[in-house]
Amino acid sequence: MESVVIIPTYNEKENIKTVIEKLENLNIDLDILIIDDNSPDGTGAIIKGLQKSHKNISMIERPDKMGLGTAYVKGFRWALDKGYQYILEMDADLSHNPEDVPHLIDACKKGADLVIGSRYCDGVNVINWPIKRLLLSYGANLYTRIITRMPVKDATAGYKCFNRKVLESIDLDRIKSSGYSFQIEMNFRAWKKGFNISEVSIIFIERSEGHSKMSKDIVWEAVFMVWKLNLLSWLGKLN
Repeated sequence: MESVVIIPTYNEKENIKTVIEKLENLNIDLDILIIDDNSPDGTGAIIKGLQKSHKNISMIERPDKMGLGTAYVKGFRWALDKGYQYILEMDADLSHNPEDVPHLIDACKKGADLVIGSRYCDGVNVINWPIKRLLLSYGANLYTRIITRMPVKDATAGYKCFNRKVLESIDLDRIKSSGYSFQIEMNFRAWKKGFNISEVSIIFIERSEGHSKMSKDIVWEAVFMVWKLNLLSWLGKLN
């Protein structure tokens, strides 16, 4: 397999089986890596059951809820060690349509170094969000674009495909952020290194099962992260 999708989970028993089944039904060469933070609802047990009939599913179990950013960094290291060329991020809550995975990979194969499944590159493509949440997300991306001047309309998106050379070029030990902040930081570092970032329009659908992991701390971390990234870049310390 040359492609792997990394899916962090915490209490996603209502969704994870459906996500995996939809990915399997794509009929493409794709491995799946689940990183479960010891979900108390039994998500890990469901994945272990699915592994018996799906040999392309791997799982890393962590002892506690340790954050989205550290989950992806662990997944990136694993994927790089295994030799994958195209490494994807994806949420476990079905807000990201698995049918878009081939489009992200194809865009990478056609020359993009980082492909973002974007809610905002072709209008606003978000379904079932309250207006307050939509304004927060859209405003966060506008704010990020203004402060960093990064030419990305959906810098906080969590649906992505990396060419491995992007992740190899980034010092993953320096990535400490999570949530929105993690996504912004990865994009910014890739952009500053001169990689080609492309956005592919997707339709984002708010989860129907489970609970959102969004918090005020995640929002505030993102607010300050854009200034920190700018400062590190100005000082020449963004390695």
